[in-house]
This record gives sequence, structure tokens and C-alpha cells, in this order.
Amino acid sequence: MDSDSHSRSFAKALSWRVFALAITTGVSYMLSESVAVAVSIGVADSAIKIGAYYLHERAWIGIRFGRKPADATPRGA
Repeated sequence: MDSDSHSRSFAKALSWRVFALAITTGVSYMLSESVAVAVSIGVADSAIKIGAYYLHERAWIGIRFGRKPADATPRGA
């Protein structure tokens, strides 16, 4: 099974965030009819969600649920 490189994962995360920003900004514009308000909401939403996601990921580092013990056998042995 192929696995994604870190750069591919980063590119996917970035493309998703741009897509989500466009949706949030578009909905905000439809509701407010103000470009400045819509962009402000979109940027604030993205900043908050990036920070929240980072904190969420860091919190999960300490949770053992669903983890398998590391294999003690070196690869290729």
C-alpha cells in the first residue's frame, strides 16, 4: 500500500483550507452583502480552525486509544 508523503499531506490540507475559506467567505457574503465583512469572517474562521486543529492534534498525542504497540523488531531483520 502506498502512503502519502508529508508534502502531499500538507498540499491536501492547504487545498482543503482554501476551499473551506471560499465556502465560508461566500456564505458570509450572501448573508452580509459586504465583501469586507465576508473576508473578515473567512480569515478569522480559518485562523481559529487552524489553531483549534493544531491543539486537537496535540491533545490526541497523549491518548492511547486505537494505537498499536511499536514493533520491537528492526525493519529488514
